[in-house]
Order: sequence, then C-alpha cells, then structure tokens
Amino acid sequence: MKNIRIIALFVLAMHLYGCEDDFLSPAPNSAISADAFYRNDTELEAGVISLYDGIQGINSTTTSDLHGIQIEYQLTEMRSDNTRTKSGEGEAAQFESYTVEATNGVVADYYASYYNIIFRANTILANLENASDAKAAQFEGEAKFVRGYAYFNLVRLFGDIPLATEVISPTDEATTFTRVPTSNVYTLIVSDLITAAANLDNTYKNRASKAAAQGLLAKAHLTLGNYTEAQTLLEEIIASGEFSLETNFQDIFYSEGNDETIFAIGYVADNSNDSQNFSAEWLNSVGRSSGLNYVTSDVRTAFTTYGGTMRSNYSYRLDAAQTTQYQVVKYLPNGDDALGIAPTSGDPTLAGNDWIVLRYADILLMHVEAILAGRDGPISTAAAIASFQEVRDRAGLTTTVTSISKVDLANERRVELAFENHRLFDLIRLGLAESVLGAFATANGHSFTANDLLLPIPQREINLSKGALSQNAGYN
Repeated sequence: MKNIRIIALFVLAMHLYGCEDDFLSPAPNSAISADAFYRNDTELEAGVISLYDGIQGINSTTTSDLHGIQIEYQLTEMRSDNTRTKSGEGEAAQFESYTVEATNGVVADYYASYYNIIFRANTILANLENASDAKAAQFEGEAKFVRGYAYFNLVRLFGDIPLATEVISPTDEATTFTRVPTSNVYTLIVSDLITAAANLDNTYKNRASKAAAQGLLAKAHLTLGNYTEAQTLLEEIIASGEFSLETNFQDIFYSEGNDETIFAIGYVADNSNDSQNFSAEWLNSVGRSSGLNYVTSDVRTAFTTYGGTMRSNYSYRLDAAQTTQYQVVKYLPNGDDALGIAPTSGDPTLAGNDWIVLRYADILLMHVEAILAGRDGPISTAAAIASFQEVRDRAGLTTTVTSISKVDLANERRVELAFENHRLFDLIRLGLAESVLGAFATANGHSFTANDLLLPIPQREINLSKGALSQNAGYN
C-alpha cells in the first residue's frame, strides 16, 4: 500500500520459505521466531501491514515469487466472456479456452499467495495477547478481514479447500492436505467478517474498514443465498452517507482515495517494492507477459447496448499498434492523452495504479441483487429501482427504469464493473455461468463444462500430499 514497507526482520522471520515447503505453513528461514518478534503494538502493526503487502504481491518476473492480486485477472476475467490473450498462445491462453491444467503456474502462484496471506493473518491472531487494550480489537479486525477475504477468493475459485484457522506446523499434514466442505469455509468467512465489521471504523481505504467488511460479508451472503442478511448490511452502508458515486467515471480509477472507493490495494509508482506490473501486461509488448486481458468482441457489444458513452470510453480502447485489438483502459499505467489520463509512472512495469477491490457502485448493484433474492424477476421494488437508477444515471443512461430482471442486473454489473475481476463470480452467483459461458465458448471454438467453474488444485500440492489431497473433477 501507499508508503508502506515490510520490515525486513519480519520478512526474514516469517515469510521466506524454500521450494519444498507447503503453502499453508511456510517454514521460516531465520532463527528469529514469531514469539520473539510480536512483542508490542509497533511490531504487531508491522505484521498487520504485511497482510496487505501479501495481497499486493511482488512486482517481479520471477516465477517463484508470490504475485498476489496482480495475477488475479487471469483466473477471473480471462475465464469469463470479458477478456482473453492477444495471441491465444502460452500458459495464459489456458484460461480463455477452458483448458487449464493442474500444472498451470499462475494457478499455483495464486493458491500459494493467498495461503501465505492466511498464514500471515493467523500469525497476527496468535499473538494478539501482546497487543495493548487500545489496539487489540483493531488488529483482530484487520487480520480477520484479510483472512476472510482470502478464504472467500480461494473457496470461490477452488471449491473445497484446506482450512487453517491457526498457525500450523509443516508437519501438520492433516490440516494442510485435507479439503473441507465449502460450507465450513463459509462459516469461517462469515464469522471473520462479522468480527471485522464490529471492530473497525472507516478510517482507511487501503486497509480494512467497517464498510469493506460489511460489503464483503454481504457478497458472501449473496453467494450463500442469504438475501435478507445481505440487504441489511448493504442498506447500512448506503444509509451511512460515507460513500457516493464519482460524477466522472474516469475519476474512480485515476483520482485515488475517492468517495466511491471502499477498499483498494495501494501501489506506489516507480518503487520496486510497492509498484505493480499487472496493468503493463494489458498493453502491447510491455510487461511481464504482455498482451493479456485483451477485450473480447462480446463485451464490446455489451457496452454498445448497455454501457453508455462515458463508461465505454473509460473502460476500453483501440490498440493503436494493432487496430484489430482492444485494450482495457481502467488502470492504464502509461496514460492516454486523448482520454485525459496522465501516466502513473515513468516505467509502466513499475506502475502506481491502485487496484479497487470494492467500490460503492458494487454496493448499489448488490443491493438490487439482495432484493431480487434469487428470482428471475422482473421486480419493481422502489428501493431496488433507486439503487439501479443511481448507477445508470451516473453513466448518462437516464431513461427511467421501471423493472429489473436478473439478466438486466447481470448486464448492468458487466458494463459497470468490467475488467475489475467480478464477471465470473457474478455469473456463478446469479446462476447464469453455465449457459452464458457455454455459449461464449462454443462461439469461440472452445469447449466449456460445469467442471470449468472451478480451477484445479495445483499439482505441486497434490504431489506434496502424496495423493492425500484430492483433485477437482475434470482435471487429471
């Protein structure tokens, strides 16, 4: 995050591990133990900061590094009908063609990254007794928010997964290599986010907050079909008056810390420790693996029909170097003079664009979803219409809405939140994934089945478990 560094001692003590260690309990390569480090608020605060550094990931071209959220778009947007590779080649193309292999390095990287984040959170929670009365609740809230967030992403991507609720030793194979039912994982997610919401306020946007916990918890409840609980949480955020839509759609992404942002992962430009490279990968011949996350013709059609000019202009653009291709505009690291977007860094591979995890438009559209309550619709409930209309009005689509169906909501979420890693999860949660992605795959010469809704457990983990860890259906 902005102006935050991992303390070197903490890194050495807790987060470096060799290639033979498992993801859930990395063995420290240092004589300094956690017990010797987390002795007071200052040291616990450093540990809390490292939670966000774990999500932020390492900006590098080294495949053994943990890249955190910087590679998430490949596992989400590129498995939807929104984006693809420019060339259709390489390991990344497995995502767009629904041919992901258990040996896929990006999948293994993400799995390792998020279990490392969970390990960091569990380490903080194990040492809360050393916190002062004034800080203990905040530290607990942040650690549980991050743990709940990490497990929420993992369970949606992989299904049944190992569940570690405390720091475990490398010899605890029962926890490391036992997949538990998704219901058990969601029980922890809900509990963690309830605690986070109770313990935190809305001081931060680049760290956990009350509203971030409420919003993420609402999304978890929507995923579980707990619509009343979700609606209550979302209406509390709306009623707080602390967040609002930006008038200019561009400002969401290029005026950081704005009133619409609820939770974002912060990056610092031109700083090798805190910058990001993912937005450079979306350009032509720039970045770690350039030409990724290119825009599909399918989503461009959706923008023509539902998007409105402002959202379209600041969501994608023609690739000037290859005029049959289209690039994502959100998070451009090198700017665009024609669109009035300034560069965020002197080097696109050291970009400073923050990544928005949760923003107010998402809250408003989830509010509609909670009221729709799993029905196909249409509905004409005044509260749902008001939230839906507010998002449409900002986009310049001011025609009065009188009813909303599930498909209407899916279309609106698609163009409002395009390229922000929501589309795949939205389709699954709304029960539209198999039909929409099946048709999309067929139209593009690919084959899609229900098994493709989950990623494979990394083969490396299965090998380490000596067969104790089972694989998801459809993967060898």
